[in-house]
Amino acid sequence: MDIQERLLYQDEQLRITVAMAPGVPTVTLFGQIDASNSPALASALAECRTGPHIVVDIGRLTFVDVSGLRVLALPALPPSQRWIRLHNVTPYQQRLLHIMGWSCRPTAP
Repeated sequence: MDIQERLLYQDEQLRITVAMAPGVPTVTLFGQIDASNSPALASALAECRTGPHIVVDIGRLTFVDVSGLRVLALPALPPSQRWIRLHNVTPYQQRLLHIMGWSCRPTAP
């Protein structure tokens, strides 16, 4: 299996890569997400969407604010329409999502 990984976005706080393999794209986030880069995150994730969903590995994030959580959790959509599948969700991130009332069910890639 040939996996192609490429850089989607990078700033001083956040780096976004995607591994394109047959099947579902896997996006990995490194660093911090806040209001300054959450629009870029939303654009990068939308660019990767080629099927019904994508996997986003958030285990390497060191910080995420509410604007970033909104992008990742898609709280405005009913659960059946959420096309982002979170992977490697840390206990801290799970707690934040729970506090916000946005259910999170981590999935394997």
